[in-house]
Amino acid sequence: MLPFQTVQQYLRFTPPVLCEIVFEIRNLVAENAPNATEDLRQGGLVYYFGETGGPVSAGICGVAIKPDHIRLYFTHGAFIPDRSQLLEGSGKAMRYLTLISIESAPWEEIRVLIKAHTDFDPRRFNVS
Repeated sequence: MLPFQTVQQYLRFTPPVLCEIVFEIRNLVAENAPNATEDLRQGGLVYYFGETGGPVSAGICGVAIKPDHIRLYFTHGAFIPDRSQLLEGSGKAMRYLTLISIESAPWEEIRVLIKAHTDFDPRRFNVS
């Protein structure tokens, strides 16, 4: 994971309400995948297991920063359990959650989704 100050600087123009969400997601990723690689990308952050692949083959989740919300996405979200049916999207594999405030986010369910995607290995399935 990158130093906190690096991420904080990256988010300097992001509204504080959205920064809170990003930092909570970051905490959940660190909790479930302490060895995760964190990359800053245009429009957001991405988390993956750098020692075994990249953001798609070894992805944990991604955070897209929109003007009024955060989109937490899972590259292979269609293949993980979603017990509360929170994930949106109808693509072949990608699914996402729209988060607008720290108070309204279903954090326990997000924790479960991150853990499930962390455990998912797309190389064991035909997901292409």
